[in-house]
Amino acid sequence: MEQMNEIAESSIDALQELADYIESKFPNDVDERRIANGELALVVPASSLVRLAKFLRDDANCLFKQCMDICGVDYPDREKRFEVVYNLLSMKHNLRMRLKVETDEEMPVPSVTSVWPSAGWWEREVWDLYGVFFSDHPDLRRILTDYGFEGHPLRKDFPLTGFVEPRYDAEQRRVVYEPVRLTQEFRTFDFMSPWEGMTPHLPGDEKAGEAGGAAGGDEGAQGSKS
Repeated sequence: MEQMNEIAESSIDALQELADYIESKFPNDVDERRIANGELALVVPASSLVRLAKFLRDDANCLFKQCMDICGVDYPDREKRFEVVYNLLSMKHNLRMRLKVETDEEMPVPSVTSVWPSAGWWEREVWDLYGVFFSDHPDLRRILTDYGFEGHPLRKDFPLTGFVEPRYDAEQRRVVYEPVRLTQEFRTFDFMSPWEGMTPHLPGDEKAGEAGGAAGGDEGAQGSKS
């Protein structure tokens, strides 16, 4: 256990040193730094993303040669509601880190496909599901939904049923899209236990009270006899 704690502490120290090193090279390009769950996360402006990505890939103290994936996060209450998260891996130094870029519905994020070619697929997925536009992307098309799909499914303001539904039309001999029609209105289910949803007195409590009273009466009777 002590050895594992020492390894974890040494890893945290290495991440702290890495963060200090990156910030010394880009003093005006790191908005925030966080270390959580044994990984470093840097929040950077979109304008600095590509330049910082090239540095992280090529610098001898970094060598984050692999972009493992890119994720999107939606915070509807924030002015910049979307967060694009780049998960990076350095095989050479056995370190992982994240780059985070905040944006809104209109401000594009520079594509990093020129730095990590594998990012092309991930950026298409974020565009498809969240609607975050990536400038200079070589082939920004939908990747999980149909080409004629309207909207972006993982936005928190997108209805769970979607706006349209496809079906095969035998007369037209093709797939057609029609507005969603619900055969049954949504019902609101509360998954509270029926026992929890009732009054504080559960069924059978009155019998327990009667039994308690009877037992008390018996004891009083026995006491009087004695």
